[in-house]
Amino acid sequence: MNRLFASGILALMCTSCSITTPVAATSNPIGSKVGTSSGKCYFNVCRNVDASIHTAALNGNITKVSTVDYKVKSFLGIITTHECIVTGE
Repeated sequence: MNRLFASGILALMCTSCSITTPVAATSNPIGSKVGTSSGKCYFNVCRNVDASIHTAALNGNITKVSTVDYKVKSFLGIITTHECIVTGE
């Protein structure tokens, strides 16, 4: 019974995932400012999700973009969070 319970917990832990990928880099120096924009999707239906580079730069008060990363976190395929991370000056 304990093995079955442990296997179930392990299976649940493995179904959640997160991945961050680099999208772009410029020749601008890496600044100290970081801006993010994000949105959530439920059951792969996304409504009013604004995880754009422009919104992330505005949120971080960034005028010269250095790097752009994109992160996706998913929990059991039920809730998926999309996040854009911008660094710059």
